[in-house]
Amino acid sequence: MSAYAGDRTTGFASPAADAVEGPIDLSEVLDLRRPSRYPVRVRGATFAARGILDGDVLIADTSGQQASGQLVIACAAGQVLLAELQARRGHWWLVSGDDSREPIRVDPAQDVDIWATVTGVVREKP
Repeated sequence: MSAYAGDRTTGFASPAADAVEGPIDLSEVLDLRRPSRYPVRVRGATFAARGILDGDVLIADTSGQQASGQLVIACAAGQVLLAELQARRGHWWLVSGDDSREPIRVDPAQDVDIWATVTGVVREKP
């Protein structure tokens, strides 16, 4: 099977032919060649209000700068979770997207660590 190149048509040539781009390499677009970036599949719909659905693939970056309001992948008491990072009262807190759990203070001494920041999301067609 051949791929559609966008430059071959039948009949009249399209005036938009100059705007057709070539194949898209998601590894390049999402910068997955960097050793600090990797894909993570979401299980659950805690952040559906922010457009992240069950089965989506998040792009996690272990070298990303942390900022209040961004989504992070964290570990709390041995459980991996997706949370919104918030700065409150001079500390970082992990906040659920649907208030299903109490905010968790980020504290390595209490077995709560941030592993990566979320830099992108990919949704597969169901």
